[in-house]
Amino acid sequence: MKTLIYIEHRDTKTQRIKNKASVPLRLCVLILIVLTCLPTRIQAQDSLQATRHVMRSVMIGAGHNNTFETYLSPLEYEGPEVRFAYETMRMTRLMDGNVSAQNLFQLHASYTENISQTNHTYGGLVNWSYALHYQFRPAKGLKILFGPMLDLNAGVVYNRRNSNNPAQAKAYGGLGASGMLIYRFRIKNYPLTVRWQANLPLLGVMFSPEFGESYYEIFSLGNGGRNAVFTSLHNNPSLRQLLTLDFPVGNTVMRVGYVCDLQQAKVNNLKSHTYSHDFMIGVVRNLYLFHGKKHMTTPPKITPF
Repeated sequence: MKTLIYIEHRDTKTQRIKNKASVPLRLCVLILIVLTCLPTRIQAQDSLQATRHVMRSVMIGAGHNNTFETYLSPLEYEGPEVRFAYETMRMTRLMDGNVSAQNLFQLHASYTENISQTNHTYGGLVNWSYALHYQFRPAKGLKILFGPMLDLNAGVVYNRRNSNNPAQAKAYGGLGASGMLIYRFRIKNYPLTVRWQANLPLLGVMFSPEFGESYYEIFSLGNGGRNAVFTSLHNNPSLRQLLTLDFPVGNTVMRVGYVCDLQQAKVNNLKSHTYSHDFMIGVVRNLYLFHGKKHMTTPPKITPF
């Protein structure tokens, strides 16, 4: 009986020695598997980070508007304007991941009067632009962005005193060029980001009644003339500019900006322009998007902007 117990004890001890000897071997195999898969996982993670980091900003502001519509009145109208802007930017996989996509939605409304203060107009315009920018990085903290842009606009100008033609519809859009300068710098370890952007329409189409033609003739009688007009720099020299400054306040990134929106056209013997100068303020969020609608906040250092 004692011999049997001794044999069992010796077998247990031998088994423990074997188990201890196999632990380093299993650990080595596990490390080898992890190291083999790690480069692939890192590359996939980097690819996801490049395309899922999104910059979002919301701004509101107010300023001055100058409206001129010869279809409604031979006089210029001036007055206050309010504006709303929503912007998103994210990197794409185009051209080795050096192209960013920008969505910019703007809405502005104005209340203007003529120089004699005898009449008023109400104006409103919705603008949406989508631009693909190739990002150049010539120096530390500096980005130069340039690329094509799709620009669409819709709105109305309403004149209170006109009875026959009280309003002028605004509908135009086309392709253009968009450029941007982004510079990141510090003042005594306080991070700042300044951006200047310009959008220039080049080729497009604009809706416009002909001189002396009413909307009743166009839509009710069906006697419309040449109401869809080709536009370019010769008859639609317009430019939108945006200047912004981002700065952190606690855990929030604030943004202040200035919008210079110069829209003008001369089609069908009718002249029109809308000149806007608005000062804006808002917030910026840098997010990482997961599958579905989930997202998380990311540091400002990791952003396509």
